[in-house]
Amino acid sequence: MKGQPAAPASIQRRVRRLALLIGLSAVAIVLVILGLLTVHTLRYSELLHNVTTASEFNQDFKSTIDQKMYYYVIGSQYSDGLPLAEVEAAQQLARELLDTTTQRESRLAISSVLHLCENLEEKIYQIRDTESYDERQAQLENNINVITSLIQEYMYNYLYYEAVQLNALQRDMQIRLMTELVLLALATAALIWVLMRSALRIGRSITEPITRLCTRMEQIGNGDLAKHEPVPSDIFELRTLSEGFEDMAGRLNALMEETTQKQATLRRMELALLQAQINPHFLYNTMDTIIWLIEAGKNAEATQMVSDLSNFFRFSLSKGKDVITLAEEESHVRSYLQIQQARYADILRYTIDLPDRLADVRIPKLTLQPLVENALYHGIKMKRGMGHIYILGKVEGSDVVLQVTDDGAGMSEEQLHRLVDSLDRGERVGFGLSTIHERLRLLFGEGYGLTIHSREGVGTTVFVRIPRETQKEASCETCSELSGSGSPVAGGLPC
Repeated sequence: MKGQPAAPASIQRRVRRLALLIGLSAVAIVLVILGLLTVHTLRYSELLHNVTTASEFNQDFKSTIDQKMYYYVIGSQYSDGLPLAEVEAAQQLARELLDTTTQRESRLAISSVLHLCENLEEKIYQIRDTESYDERQAQLENNINVITSLIQEYMYNYLYYEAVQLNALQRDMQIRLMTELVLLALATAALIWVLMRSALRIGRSITEPITRLCTRMEQIGNGDLAKHEPVPSDIFELRTLSEGFEDMAGRLNALMEETTQKQATLRRMELALLQAQINPHFLYNTMDTIIWLIEAGKNAEATQMVSDLSNFFRFSLSKGKDVITLAEEESHVRSYLQIQQARYADILRYTIDLPDRLADVRIPKLTLQPLVENALYHGIKMKRGMGHIYILGKVEGSDVVLQVTDDGAGMSEEQLHRLVDSLDRGERVGFGLSTIHERLRLLFGEGYGLTIHSREGVGTTVFVRIPRETQKEASCETCSELSGSGSPVAGGLPC
């Protein structure tokens, strides 16, 4: 690093850019607040527009409607028909005002105008359908003239409330505008000044220690693992970083061994991702079945199938957990089988018999469901007639043995031998069974995994052996291991 003096300067440039970014952030705040003020101004303009529009509407609406209806009733030669266009225009205008009005009293007034306009339209049609001249005159006086008067009155009320709000908003905007601009200008200037000085001071304080830290790291990279005095610094983070470098030099071999162990952990994580490999055709076929049920009018069956599909994928996610309880895995498998039984009701029956005392036993997510899927597609569907899938569980010493059995087509000795060999070698064959087997062995040890028995024409049984370990016991074991290693327990949860 001594031959590269430009490195500290590069750090200083980054600090300057940080200071510039902070300044630009303050400017952005100013622009945001000015935008808010613009919104207030637009609101003021909107109110003013509403008042102007309402004033124009109110000037000649009543006189126009009354006069045209009078000419129509008396059959005057000046009559040009019913004023339905004017009423429709008034309704449209009232709707537009209602969309842009926020004050409660104003909305009530304009809503009343809209309602009266609709009533007025009905009364106009009523006069049109009345043949008696006297009845028409009575309707004109008692209905038309009264309604137009009410419309005019409510429009005056609307104008009054909007004008009051407009005046209040104008006063409030003037006061707030002056106050916010002054305070904003002072606060922004002070903020920029403080942040710029702080950023530059921090830049100077970290440049020299970081340069020395880089030199020390180059020494460690060249093999100097002797513990040196930490780099002196007034910044806590840099002092801690230097002390950590020196501790790292002394613990490098231990960390290498830890890295090797972590590779196995990463392998577990990689295998855990394989549990998401669910056949997409299952989803397509299920959706097709739901559509068929709906088209056939079997809405209750369709609803149940949607519920089962929802439960199936919810248990597949399991809130991101890789290891769940046997009860949760059972619910997942049950949802899957209920969906498949709706599709294959003529060939599929199933029995699930898992003792309640095993409900809390830990099991990797998506262990049983792929086995059940294999039993259905490669066992039951490959033979003619009704088939049955059995899911059983029992305790053997300190282990739990789960059993997935089908009375389907089964496998020949050659096929079974080839499948067992693939499990032992960890090859990606055998309908995904290798993935399940290897994941179980990585999580629980070499003595656990899958065992397969099969006879051609009789059926297949897959045994899953896992330790009889509950979620709570696993958490306590993790706590004990972490406490014994001197590491803090994540989250501070008690066992």
